[in-house]
Amino acid sequence: MTSDPIADMLTRIRNAIIARHPKVDVPGSRLKMEIARILKDEGYILNFKLAEEGVKKVIKIYLKYTPANQPVISKIERISRPGCRVYVGSDDIPRVLGGMGINILTTPRGVMTGSAARKARVGGELLCQVY
Repeated sequence: MTSDPIADMLTRIRNAIIARHPKVDVPGSRLKMEIARILKDEGYILNFKLAEEGVKKVIKIYLKYTPANQPVISKIERISRPGCRVYVGSDDIPRVLGGMGINILTTPRGVMTGSAARKARVGGELLCQVY
C-alpha cells in the first residue's frame, strides 16, 4: 500500500510514456477518475475507463502520442504531497509554462484545472502540473 496514491498514478503514467506503452492500469478511486477526466478533457490522454477486476476497481488510461510517436505529456509532476501540502488562493494559482500546461486542483467545488478555478474564483490544494 502506497502512502500517496496520486503520486503512484502519476508515476505509472510517466513510466508508461517513457516505455511507449499504449495504455496503463491504475488502481481506481474517485479522485483518480476526476484527474483522468481532466487529462482527457484537456487533450493529454486519448481516453480512460473504469474496469472491475473482481473486487478491485482499475482505471485503464489510454495514452496519447503525436503522429511522430512523441508523447503528448512531456512532464507530469506532483506538487502537493502528504508531507507538505500546497494550498493556493484563487489569485495565487500559478500559470504553467505561460498557459501551455495545466494545474489540477481540488477545490470546494470539486477537482478542476487552474484556469477553471481562477474563473470560478476558488482556491484549493494544488495536486499536480501537466505539460
